[in-house]
Amino acid sequence: MSDPWVTIIGVGEDGPEGLSGASRDALARADLVFGAPRHLELLGVAGEPYPVPFSIQPILAARGKHVAVLASGDPFWHGAGGSLMEALQPDEWISHPVPSSFQRLANRLGWKMENCLCLGLHAVPLTRLRPLLGQGQRLLVLLRDGQAVAELGTYLAEQGFGLSILHVAERLGGPRERLVKITAQEAHTYTFSAPVAAAIDAVGQGMSQASGLPDDLFAHDGQITKRPFRALTLSALAPRHGEVLWDLGCGSGSVSIEFLLAAQGTTAHAVEADEARGTRAALNAESFGLSHRWHLHRGKALEKLDDLPPPNVVFVGGGASLALLDALWPRLPEGARLVMNGVTLETEALLYAAHGLRGGTLIRIDIAEAGALGSRHGWEAARPVVQWSVTK
Repeated sequence: MSDPWVTIIGVGEDGPEGLSGASRDALARADLVFGAPRHLELLGVAGEPYPVPFSIQPILAARGKHVAVLASGDPFWHGAGGSLMEALQPDEWISHPVPSSFQRLANRLGWKMENCLCLGLHAVPLTRLRPLLGQGQRLLVLLRDGQAVAELGTYLAEQGFGLSILHVAERLGGPRERLVKITAQEAHTYTFSAPVAAAIDAVGQGMSQASGLPDDLFAHDGQITKRPFRALTLSALAPRHGEVLWDLGCGSGSVSIEFLLAAQGTTAHAVEADEARGTRAALNAESFGLSHRWHLHRGKALEKLDDLPPPNVVFVGGGASLALLDALWPRLPEGARLVMNGVTLETEALLYAAHGLRGGTLIRIDIAEAGALGSRHGWEAARPVVQWSVTK
């Protein structure tokens, strides 16, 4: 193995005292040192501050020299290490981590890390928390700055988790460490300084983890796959880790949003021709913290198929036609799953013919709900839905 020209060094709030011998040696022989101003100050070394916004290009430009790159704690846990790996070969680098803020905070509180969720909220919206919150859930989070603690508390209170306990840690692991225990709803009354992390002991009722969330969790104009039909549709779509979904005629986006909630690592490409519905669906995805995995394509599905990446799963909830099906089928990779729902007689006829030609499963879903009937109650039937699902 050749001598690596990049050494990635984890730095804690204890500065030089927390460095290993290997890290000290790498700093001593480095021709260039890159790091955030805080890291350079903690170690008392002269170096090049990271560019803002962050870029690895200055580091790559120094190839051929001995370069030390400073990162917080574990460089591969929300650190600079992951960004560098996109451009380096295995024999070009070596990493010397120190305990991360997650590890330090869990050790301060006596929390088992295997029972905690760890999130870097310093550069992503707080809505990422929404699907994860639940009674008794423990989360360790990194925050952007001191002001973000108040924003976190306000968001938790808005989600019904205002009584959650926050353990807020400043400069964790260093001589100026401070640990404060407060409730989320009182966080705005405190002042904190960066770097800051928080442990959340959640108190409140979170979202159901089952498919078929209540309709009122989604903004819509009535164009939504209703809860019981959505639950059966998600069962047919069968989300699996890492899969790509096409949601053609997405309406409120409820089906593709629940697809993403059901399996981590999934992505959804939603197509919607109606301007207002597309905007509303995008806001729904954002409210669930899924904007990074949910992508909107405005226009008619038939005109957008070539703009989409190859799918593992396709859902057609609105706008089904023979032309769309004829264009869609040859574009499906082998093994891809297709689910189509129909409410109108014309769409039903299309699905019957498709089933006869290509096989798969054809079901009719009839659902009625009890409702007021004068002074008594009776059954109110929803429009039946015919569902065709097939694997190519």
